[in-house]
Amino acid sequence: MTHTEIIARELDLAPAAVTAAARLLAEGATVPFISRYRKEATGSLDEVQVTAVRDRLEQLAELDKRRTAVLKSLEERRLLTPELRAQVTAAATMAALEDAYLPYRPKRRTRATMAREKGLEPLAAWLLAEAARPAPEASSEDPLVRAAAFVDPAKEVTTAADALAGARDIVAETVSEDAAVRAALRTLYFAQGTVTSRVLTGKADEGAKYRDWFAWEEPVRRVAGHRMLAMRRGEKEKILAMRVVLPDETALRVIEPAYCRNRTAAAAQVREAAGDGWKRLLSVAMETEVRLELKKRADQEAIAVFAANLRQLLLAAPLGPGRVLALDPGFRTGCKLVVLDRQGDLLVHDTVYPHTGGSRVSEAGAAVLRLVKTHDVEAVAIGNGTAGRETERWVRGLGLPAALPVVMVNEAGASVYSASETARSEFPDHDLTVRGAVSIGRRLMDPLAELVKIDPKSIGVGQYQHDVDQRALKRSLDDTVTSCVNAVGVDLNTASAPLLAYVSGLGPQLAANIVAHRSAQGPFPGRAQLLEVPRLGPKAYEQAAGFLRVRGAANPLDASAVHPESYGVVEAMARDLGRPVAALVGDAGATKQLRLERYATDRVGLPTLRDILDELAKPGRDPRARFEIFSFAEGIESLEDVQEGMRLPGIVTNVTAFGAFIDVGVHQDGLAHISQLADRFVRDPGEVVKVGQQVTARVLEVDRQRRRISLSLKDG
Repeated sequence: MTHTEIIARELDLAPAAVTAAARLLAEGATVPFISRYRKEATGSLDEVQVTAVRDRLEQLAELDKRRTAVLKSLEERRLLTPELRAQVTAAATMAALEDAYLPYRPKRRTRATMAREKGLEPLAAWLLAEAARPAPEASSEDPLVRAAAFVDPAKEVTTAADALAGARDIVAETVSEDAAVRAALRTLYFAQGTVTSRVLTGKADEGAKYRDWFAWEEPVRRVAGHRMLAMRRGEKEKILAMRVVLPDETALRVIEPAYCRNRTAAAAQVREAAGDGWKRLLSVAMETEVRLELKKRADQEAIAVFAANLRQLLLAAPLGPGRVLALDPGFRTGCKLVVLDRQGDLLVHDTVYPHTGGSRVSEAGAAVLRLVKTHDVEAVAIGNGTAGRETERWVRGLGLPAALPVVMVNEAGASVYSASETARSEFPDHDLTVRGAVSIGRRLMDPLAELVKIDPKSIGVGQYQHDVDQRALKRSLDDTVTSCVNAVGVDLNTASAPLLAYVSGLGPQLAANIVAHRSAQGPFPGRAQLLEVPRLGPKAYEQAAGFLRVRGAANPLDASAVHPESYGVVEAMARDLGRPVAALVGDAGATKQLRLERYATDRVGLPTLRDILDELAKPGRDPRARFEIFSFAEGIESLEDVQEGMRLPGIVTNVTAFGAFIDVGVHQDGLAHISQLADRFVRDPGEVVKVGQQVTARVLEVDRQRRRISLSLKDG
């Protein structure tokens, strides 16, 4: 089958849709563009499906690349028979390909290699042939008698027993390299294998955090990814010894029947060799392979959790444009204070000391009140790090207008941004503390626009992020950021270069060129002027234009998600209705009388036409939720304030495979275990909680010594 046929079967998609997606990807189209603006070609494949097609195409290309290398190696060494070529060509997975190649792969000298050098391969072949005969046809010849003919002191084969031992080494290696046996054992490991973990001698005290894994055992088929990663980390830190085992008798029940069909003396030699091949060679190789597969699966699980959490964080409800006073709290060093205008630009900065006592406290209060009044501040943002709750209480006690929202903002990663090249280019004349406070204020206004400036791994919404495949993690997180940015859309005249870089078809260089052009020429009057940007050609324009918004453009469609290639369709609709295009934008009822079939073409079909009508009804709509003010419980600011049985408002900060971490305002997130997330059975925590979700949690237990809070979201 072709790659597209394989993918269509595996993903249960229409072959034509996969073929179209593959063609568009090969032409340089992005996943967001294909899923949003090429629905007719792909049968409306969504982003998840297009991404799966892309990733599988890459995997199959890697398989083909390896297949070519294997065939070349075999051909160069004159080992490629028609049968072997067929086997290599038919291999549908990397494991099957490597199994087919294994007997012919160049290897270091083994016991079997040395036995072959001693001329013992014919004896091994005889043993295998005799063991494979049906019982009525089996020979009763004594293997020692047959082996006597291979005695050759010059080759260090001094006895018949030596010859048999060497022949068994060849049989053992033959068994260990048997593709069918390896495939059967691979299946058996995942069906009946066991993962075990034991603490290393003398490491119990040093590795107390791994106590759950000191004497752990569970079936391979049930081991969860987060448990696998935890055990692997303990092993890496030399606290634990982890094994993936299959009982010898279980393995041999698969191996022996493949080689032995009788009970002769020759078959006994083969059984002995098979047992040796299993214990010395196969079990080691298969355990390594299964461990790698379990690691791969665990990585996929952890990366999926990280990506889901990141999506929720990026798509958190924005306050929107507004004048914001932001505080980066601190005790001894004071609180860095900034005021931002409605576009997020820095107006003023200062340092106040509300927590050091004396006259500084009243001076700090006076400074905040003055700035709120002078700049007509519309919201106050306070970082949730050290001194966050104390600063919030102090601000709320200043007598600010009752309608002025005071919001705690998650500042994870703000320090990473403040030290970054992006921050230095934005604020070359200000230090880290000012940049950090600006980041906190901007996060309140538009979390997505600010968080794209930070490496997603620094935001802290994953589990075991340093233990998983870093290339796969980066790919997934980049995909997630790209998806979120393009789903929301980007204001062409206000977006930063880091935000523009994630727009379909752009990237860092074109984003920088756009910002430079905007700075030199002024705001873009419309989308079409994008083509004036250096190095931004028709292909990049096609990919990016629909995701960029130009507010107040002469053509009102420039502020919508309608792609410029479809402007003619909207203009035709407007002519048929006898109204200008501007009259259709924002009027949900204006187009109800239209028959969409009239406007359908080979390129613009009903799916795109329906998208156009939806966009005309709510042009430039933001898919994010409406912003809601949240407040922690008054008087609950430290772990010492938390008591069992309390019901506390909280914000979900991280979702893992085993539960959700919740900020209840005490600088120490509590954990609601998966069993405490709902009154029903929960298989996936992501089904019931999301990062950024506001919840009410009941305190089950407070471990002050270990600084842990156990929470429940159950009604009972």
